[in-house]
Amino acid sequence: MPLKKLALRPGVNRERTRYTNETGWYECDKVRFRQGYPEKIGGWQRLSSNTFQGVCRSLLSWVTLGSQNFIGVGTNLKFYLELGGVYYDITPIRATTVGAATFAAANGSTTITVTDSTHGASVGDFVTFSGAATLGGTITAAVLNAEYEIITVPTSNTYTITATATANASDTGNGGGSVTAAYQISIGNAVAIPINGWGAGPWGSGTWGVGTASQSPMRLWSQSNFGEDLVFGPRGGSFYYWDVSSGITARGVNISTLAGASDVPTIQNYILVSDLNRFAFAFGANTIGTATQDPMLIRWSDQEDITNWTPAAINQAGSLRLSNGTQIVTASQSRQEVLVWTDSSLYSLQYLGGQAVWGAQLVGENISIASQNTVAYANGVSYWMGKDKFYMYDGRTQTLPCDLRRYIFNDFNELQYNQVHGGTNEEFHEIWWFYCSKNSTTVDRYVVYNYLEKVWYYGNLARTAWLDSGTRTRPLAATYSYNLVNHEEGVDDNETAVAAAIDAHITSGEFDLDDGDKFSFVWRVLPDITFDGSTVISPAALMTLYPLKNSGAGYTDPASEGGVSYGSITQTAVLPVEEFTQQLNIRVRGRQMAVKVSSDALGVQWQLGSPRLDMRPDGRR
Repeated sequence: MPLKKLALRPGVNRERTRYTNETGWYECDKVRFRQGYPEKIGGWQRLSSNTFQGVCRSLLSWVTLGSQNFIGVGTNLKFYLELGGVYYDITPIRATTVGAATFAAANGSTTITVTDSTHGASVGDFVTFSGAATLGGTITAAVLNAEYEIITVPTSNTYTITATATANASDTGNGGGSVTAAYQISIGNAVAIPINGWGAGPWGSGTWGVGTASQSPMRLWSQSNFGEDLVFGPRGGSFYYWDVSSGITARGVNISTLAGASDVPTIQNYILVSDLNRFAFAFGANTIGTATQDPMLIRWSDQEDITNWTPAAINQAGSLRLSNGTQIVTASQSRQEVLVWTDSSLYSLQYLGGQAVWGAQLVGENISIASQNTVAYANGVSYWMGKDKFYMYDGRTQTLPCDLRRYIFNDFNELQYNQVHGGTNEEFHEIWWFYCSKNSTTVDRYVVYNYLEKVWYYGNLARTAWLDSGTRTRPLAATYSYNLVNHEEGVDDNETAVAAAIDAHITSGEFDLDDGDKFSFVWRVLPDITFDGSTVISPAALMTLYPLKNSGAGYTDPASEGGVSYGSITQTAVLPVEEFTQQLNIRVRGRQMAVKVSSDALGVQWQLGSPRLDMRPDGRR
């Protein structure tokens, strides 16, 4: 018989059965397609040994006029600026009390009780003390004058912190009367927390006397550049500003406190500064003159003025309200428009000038969007993950065909939609989305759309935020280790100080060895695997052949692949393939077969070509 060439379609398809997908790939992890062929993805390297506090949900990079390359890092606990691998805390201050805070220590304990009648803090919030005097013993002024996380809030007038020293019998003082306590804005949840019971839902919802379900939302940030400065804010919170001229250690300040501030939104769900016209937008903002949030209201500042939000004949500040949907979820800058997503529609926001200033056009109805961070823009097209499918907008809203749709959304934690985040990896023409699988409350999966080759693939990876290379040389991602990693750097997992191998693999569908009606005997394989980019002397991968007695009967071995053993009739062949391996002699028998290529060793990078099988007919029984 002639050699059977395994020329499989690029991309992974889980919409078909393994057998009907006989000319393609069925499952994978940490593998991408380039020019139609699968290869192991690149490795990652931690940005630095420094870490931040909290789970990061937002990243933004920009370069100042002074050539400082910043990254804004928003976590559920704080907001940072990264520069040179160092994280600078610029979390805004919510309130400051002077001369009101006092301390009380207990002998033999690290717990310090703070009394401040106007603190307004919650458990987990952060406070920084200055001007405190020693309590008389080990709790010195140096111990007190630092930043602390609030551990408990026994009363509205008191809270506790954990000191860095244990108090002794001499710690009888109260810190003096000159203590300044600076309270940072309250922290947010790392994940969405379901709430069940009376009063959990909106007023009037559900049946009288029956509890309803709601969620305590997770902390999400939006951020945008105003020139070389930064505007940012948490979802459902205030509007903050960081001025580069104030220095890297200066904290963000509420825009309403800036000189000339007028009617600055006090509540917003998303912040954006338009690229072309330099308007600052607050989506889901409060109406002017009230503290009432309207989740469908868009407000914008005067052009080139971050402080003036009062509409007048002599400026271009204004507002408009969208009508299709119940809340604005997110917004994104496109080429000549600002796109605005509600929970059921897509609008195009365009600059008109004149009295209207900005106008909104409905460009998509009956759609969904998973989260505020799911939109990715590449090559003039906006892509996003919905709640049951994928979408794209290139001038018109379309459903994006997906060969993994059922697989992804059948294994999806619907309570954690807000954790979904997407981004581009333009070097490889990819859109990445990260999400929580059905039984996980943390991000553990990803799915990739290659918009050049129009194929899909997926895998397992825990990332909480993503940022394409842009002003940096490599894509950046945030991890649950509270640091940032450079992706596509090296070939291994270098998230920590100790390198770890990346387990990468891809498995084909089930294909007929001949016509599928009789057994065939495979005695030789020509693997066609290259190892360009590997960092070890003798890189190797495994090629595993899974023969089947009949289509759908299950693999013969191992059991972990869902197969069963058919004794001596068939067997699984596991073939080590090295850099200069030209052929492999084997003995495998079956009617159908699947092929798997994998690697789990340090320093290995591989790309699969077109393997060939040498076989002969072997009867019907």
